[in-house]
Amino acid sequence: MNARHRAPVPSLTATPSRRPVRKAVVPAAGLGTRFLPATKATPKEMLPVVDKPAIQYVVEEAAAAGLDDILMITGRHKRAIEDHFDHAFELEQTLAAKGDTARLDAVRDPARLADIHHLRQGEPLGLGHAVLCARRHVGDQPFAVLLGDDLMDPRETLLNRMLDVRDRHAGSVVALLEVPAEQVHLYGCAAVEPTSEDGVVRVTGLVEKPSSETAPSRYAVIGRYVLDPAVFDVLERTPPGRGGEIQLTDALQDLAAAGTVHGVLFSGLRYDTGDKVEYLRTVVRLACERPDLGAEFAAWLRDFVSGLEPGRTERDRPAA
Repeated sequence: MNARHRAPVPSLTATPSRRPVRKAVVPAAGLGTRFLPATKATPKEMLPVVDKPAIQYVVEEAAAAGLDDILMITGRHKRAIEDHFDHAFELEQTLAAKGDTARLDAVRDPARLADIHHLRQGEPLGLGHAVLCARRHVGDQPFAVLLGDDLMDPRETLLNRMLDVRDRHAGSVVALLEVPAEQVHLYGCAAVEPTSEDGVVRVTGLVEKPSSETAPSRYAVIGRYVLDPAVFDVLERTPPGRGGEIQLTDALQDLAAAGTVHGVLFSGLRYDTGDKVEYLRTVVRLACERPDLGAEFAAWLRDFVSGLEPGRTERDRPAA
């Protein structure tokens, strides 16, 4: 379905909704150019992190927080995402016949995580446009947005904390991470003021990828949002911004000016799978955490690293 050809949707009230959050939107329409040629025919969201595609970690996080209705915003050449979260009957039957229950559960788990839907963005017009594509599915309910490049450690409770803040204050909630000054230009950046709650701030303004000299703070918006449906009306009238795309940050700026956006400060474990080096670090860290792989892999890793010298690679090491 091409979201640009949709029937008109009634205007939503600007008064923040206090309905419980049950729906999540996962934008997954990006081209993944930083990982070419691997992403020429494989969606970047399907690149494996140990033995699961990156996007499965995101869906598991949403499901663990009680979000049981998930909409994937995809694009062309993303059919593999739909297939992954569907049943694979022939494979399941083969594993069942072999009595391989462990692998059978692993294959079935993605389809059992939540009620998962798919919608094509049509044109890559930015994150704000991807969120706007979800309007018909979300309706007048609050919803979460989880970006697939940001993986949160399964032990973190960020999304649950954000949902709690939403329950208390209504409006919208963003996740904020304090970053070095030289990195603020990579993110949307928030101007904030304190509240009476530890780790919770009121967001008074947002700027998309400012320079370090003009940034209102070092608090970067990372890929977790809990949004009030009022954001849709704002996105409808938001013109293309930085990069010629409709920026979610610009829409949130309007809501922040109205005093309806809070931020949850995050300092926990987060993995960025949108960058090659960070992707490799993520695979290593999560592999070392695995009870079935960690001990053996960590022992090899220690031996491998101890044998390296600056400027040398494994190929340069003398044969045993």
